[in-house]
This record gives sequence, structure tokens and C-alpha cells, in this order.
Amino acid sequence: MNADIAARFAAGDEDALAAAYKQLGPLVHTLAWRSLGNVQDAEDVTQQVFLAAWRGRAGYRSERGTLTGWIVGITRHVIVDALAGRTRRTDTERAVARRQEDAIRHFSSDESELALNRVMVLQKLTFLSPVQRRLVGMTIYGDMTQAQIAHETGLPLGTVKSHIRRGILTLRRVMETSG
Repeated sequence: MNADIAARFAAGDEDALAAAYKQLGPLVHTLAWRSLGNVQDAEDVTQQVFLAAWRGRAGYRSERGTLTGWIVGITRHVIVDALAGRTRRTDTERAVARRQEDAIRHFSSDESELALNRVMVLQKLTFLSPVQRRLVGMTIYGDMTQAQIAHETGLPLGTVKSHIRRGILTLRRVMETSG
């Protein structure tokens, strides 16, 4: 790369950027491809390098070294960032996969058993009076306290407690007799 292109590049000449890309693009791409082992990643790195070089052209000093050396230095930094990003993505993907596996294991044992129990209780609710069925259902499926149920239904708290207690005792008897 000649000094004229480097000086024009530093001054902001877009034609010099095109010339630098034409001369150094294959080198940057090869370095990235060898480091990353992936053509698409190498293309991305090449684009990022020249974009970073263009944006940071005010930081280039010809007295410190050649434009080629400066761009290769940027390339090394962008490759390191790409490798670090790849590692972060891999770690994140593994963590998500572990969480999904844990959730599936947890669901398959705990959640499926809970769902089965709820279905069984739902079937047995037919043995209760309509009032008991409603109040026990609000307790089990609505996850409401007895005070909340009393407020919601307008029934006295003592009545709610009595209906729920008798309903649960009936459910227990029905469940014990059905196995």
C-alpha cells in the first residue's frame, strides 16, 4: 500500500477507502477466515474492520506505521471480539438448553402429577352440592382464601368455612372409596 493512498485515506478520501479495501480486503478476509473457520463470519469481520478503520481514520498516524499494519491491528481486535461473542452465545445457548431441560423434567414429574390430581378432583366434585362445588372450586382452582370467597359470594365467613369443610370431607371419602 503506497503512502499516497494512506494519506488520502486519513484525509477522508472515499476513493482511498475503496483502494485500501481492494488491496487489503483479501488479507483481512483470510485472517478472519483462518481464525474463525467460517466464511460468513469472515465476511462480517471484514466489513466491520473497514467500517471501524473508516470511522477511526483520524486515529491513524503514518509516523507510527503503515496503513496495512494499522488495519491488520484492527482486524485482530475485531476477530477477538467475534470469538468472545461466539463464546457468549454458546454459553447462553447452553444455559437456555439446560433451563429448558430442567423445566421439562420438572414439568414431566411435578406438573403432570398436579394436573392429573386436579382432573381427578374435578371429576369427584360432582358428588358435592352445587354450593359446596362452587366454594371448593374457588378454593382449589381460584386459589382464594375463605375470607376472599366470603367477600366474593356475599356469604358469611362461617357459612363458607362450613361448606368448604363438609365438601372437602366428602371429597376425601369419595377418593378413599374409589381408590
